[in-house]
Amino acid sequence: MNSLRARLLLLLGALLTLAAVVMGGVTYRTVLAETEALFDYQLRQMALSLRDQGEIAPDQARALADEQLDFVVQIWTADGRSIYASRAHSALPTRAYLGLAHASVAGETWRTFSVATRERVIQVAQPLRIRQQLAADAALHSVRPLLWVSPLLALAIWWIALLTLRPLGQVALDVRQRSEASLEPLPTRGLPDEIAPLVEALNGLLQRLGQSLTTQRAFVADAAHELRSPLTALKLQLQLLRRSPRDAARGVAIDALAAGIDRAARLVEQLLTLARSEPGSGALVSEPLDLGEVVRQALADTVPYAVSRGVELELLASEPVAVNGDAAALAALARNLADNAVRHAPVASTVQMRVFSDAGLATLQVDDAGPGIVPEQRERVFDRFYRHGGGEGAGTGLGLAIVRNVATAHGASVELGDSPMGGLRVSVRWAGVTAVPAGQRLGKEPAQ
Repeated sequence: MNSLRARLLLLLGALLTLAAVVMGGVTYRTVLAETEALFDYQLRQMALSLRDQGEIAPDQARALADEQLDFVVQIWTADGRSIYASRAHSALPTRAYLGLAHASVAGETWRTFSVATRERVIQVAQPLRIRQQLAADAALHSVRPLLWVSPLLALAIWWIALLTLRPLGQVALDVRQRSEASLEPLPTRGLPDEIAPLVEALNGLLQRLGQSLTTQRAFVADAAHELRSPLTALKLQLQLLRRSPRDAARGVAIDALAAGIDRAARLVEQLLTLARSEPGSGALVSEPLDLGEVVRQALADTVPYAVSRGVELELLASEPVAVNGDAAALAALARNLADNAVRHAPVASTVQMRVFSDAGLATLQVDDAGPGIVPEQRERVFDRFYRHGGGEGAGTGLGLAIVRNVATAHGASVELGDSPMGGLRVSVRWAGVTAVPAGQRLGKEPAQ
């Protein structure tokens, strides 16, 4: 049963039924006992009233002889001789037990009360069957109002449950009537304390979803804008290739076309990497990793570019450093840091990457001898498609955006500063601790 209303009604109905049964049972037994006590009191009072009389008056005798009166009065002399019976009966008690007692005669049980004087013994008897029937009728009459009240209470419970759950139904109706483009917060005014946290959580989700959609729209718009330029350049280069009459000119056009294709391919690859690193993409997995080993494998892709630029790429990992994260994403982070550093480093300079533990924090540090970034622009360079001058060739403007996204997804921070080598220092710090092999140099030739 998944309906909250049905559960509430079922539980309240069961509670009402249980309460009615308990109250009915207690009332029935109480009224039954009180009626029995009342009948005993009547027996006692009749016997005592006759004891104080010298004789039974004719009028009183006729009243006691009434067939509709279920009491039977018997009087014996002191020696046991019966001198009076209020009415004839096939089987009356023949012995008197002083006080209240039960007497069984010919299969029928009588309730009796007897009192004795010097001259006679007076006994008032009543069939137990009649007493019990009268008592049961009185008890049932006392319980009968519950049979009328219970349906009314059930109806009231149903109405109260419906009224209580109405705000929840109103929230569901508000959400159901909204279009997929409507991300305004749900109204919270007048909501019960039990429903308000749920609505506030939904509003928080709608806000985050709105921010995510806004970011995605901006990303798509920027990506479309950025792709337009290389695609236009490719079309122009293709036209030049078609128009080139000589082999030498065609060779130059083919080289330019190939370079344009490479730039477009790199831009697409960076866009895909950025999309996978976006918060909430669900593309990242977490596992124990050697940070130095991940960086070492990632640098293998950057070494050819460093060799072509005449830049020495050096990796130092003096001790093992362990982190939890996604190997592919961390490799993309390391590649982008290395690529940016090599791109902006002067020819015949060194780009140094270090993996170490700094006061218990796993750290990846990159230093280069390039022009660096002035403090005023260090936050700006993390924006998508922002290109900072000073390097060879035009980059995609996505490298540091990818670095920050991946770092944030792994609980790490990225800091930009001045390098002792004269250029930029990029530091990525994790809240992790240590484990990995010693330093290794990757120079102008690919690592062995």
